[in-house]
Amino acid sequence: MTNPKLASPAAVVLLSGGLDSMVSAALAQESGFRVHALTIDYNQRHRIEIEAARKIAAKLGAERHEILKLDLRQFGGSALTDDIAVPKTGLTDDIPVTYVPARNLVFLSLTLAWAEALGARDIFIGVNALDYSGYPDCRPEFIDSFAKLANLATKAGAEGELFRIHAPLQFMGKAEIAAEADRLGLNTADSWSCYDPTSDGRACGTCDSCRLRKAGFNQAGICDGTDYAE
Repeated sequence: MTNPKLASPAAVVLLSGGLDSMVSAALAQESGFRVHALTIDYNQRHRIEIEAARKIAAKLGAERHEILKLDLRQFGGSALTDDIAVPKTGLTDDIPVTYVPARNLVFLSLTLAWAEALGARDIFIGVNALDYSGYPDCRPEFIDSFAKLANLATKAGAEGELFRIHAPLQFMGKAEIAAEADRLGLNTADSWSCYDPTSDGRACGTCDSCRLRKAGFNQAGICDGTDYAE
């Protein structure tokens, strides 16, 4: 007798441990995919999100969760990987110093490699292009271009087994994402967004990521559960 679970298609979800990736993973599962979660430990300063990713993958019942080490501190160039202060004054029109050079390009490439090895043809990423910090690798144009690249750069693509890059939160604001998390029954306190946690493990409350998250939950009228220092 066929196991219905094994008959479902597999998808690889890029799971950072943040709110967006948690909702993206849950949406993949809701859509009938067997979730294989990939977390990149790039030696970021907000390393609490690695443990958040473990917790999320376990609670979702991910079929497999891989944590891949990739030390981007060797390159630096970002407030998340170098000795650069994390901005606390709010968003501006400029790309902030929390941008990690080519991060989503690198991460999606690794996700693609694992998906091809698994035989999965669906990839989920939790980027959004509305309430975000202005990173160029969150734009719809980037996701569309990467999908084309994925099918040019792989054996599977060359043989007609096309990859699909799902970005289900792409055109959602943070309030909509918070509401979606609530609809899915997720414990949002399991996720982590802060770029600059305090020494006692609380979210700073003032970095760009904290500001966007707090504003989204406030606008949605939903309790977050994150313990903010400010």
